[in-house]
Amino acid sequence: MAYNFFARLKEDIGSFMSRDPAARSRIEVALCYPGYHAILIYRFSNAAWLRKWYLLGRLISNFGRLMTGIEIHPGATIGRRFFIDHGMGVVVGETSVVGDDVTLYQGATLGGTSLEKGKRHPTLGNGVIVGSGAQVLGPLNIGAAARIGANAVVLQDVPQGATMVGIPAKIVMGRDKTLVDEFCSYGTPTEGLPDPVARSFESLRNQLNTLGERVIELETKLSDKSTKAKIKKLKLG
Repeated sequence: MAYNFFARLKEDIGSFMSRDPAARSRIEVALCYPGYHAILIYRFSNAAWLRKWYLLGRLISNFGRLMTGIEIHPGATIGRRFFIDHGMGVVVGETSVVGDDVTLYQGATLGGTSLEKGKRHPTLGNGVIVGSGAQVLGPLNIGAAARIGANAVVLQDVPQGATMVGIPAKIVMGRDKTLVDEFCSYGTPTEGLPDPVARSFESLRNQLNTLGERVIELETKLSDKSTKAKIKKLKLG
């Protein structure tokens, strides 16, 4: 049991090494990364919580919050190779469930929207990335490999591999294997992401073109009717 616990901590360091190019050594991660410190403290607080030592778990968790600026409730369920980059202001609620290889950036919140007991926080699948300042609120299901863009507010379930941006968040990119298999900083692809402003202008341009064609069509019909009426009048005259 103890071996598995410390093997998990070693694996957590490996996740920082693989996903942060600024990390030069495992010692540097262990000593200088608040995201790793928050996960380390969470592992101890969660161990206490699972043994029903609730007050001790909360005390350890509160110490971690004071030390790192990251708040992870000891009752949350967090998988392997969890990566918190920068980390200040991150909040993970009590009934949150976080899968393996998940990434959270600074200011991200896995929050609840209800005062009721029971499941009230999100469930994140494997490989999910939540960008800085993003809010995932309520007992939602976020599909594996989904990306939540910076400052997005997610209020509905997210399909596997989808990219969400905006307030409230909307899907701007569906599942694409070539992108899902890549690590995506801050939950937003640097290439291939549709520009919502450009898309709106394109839609407006298409509508104007359609309207222009319709006007020309009506003018042509009116002109034909006018010409026919003049010819008929001349014949009668």
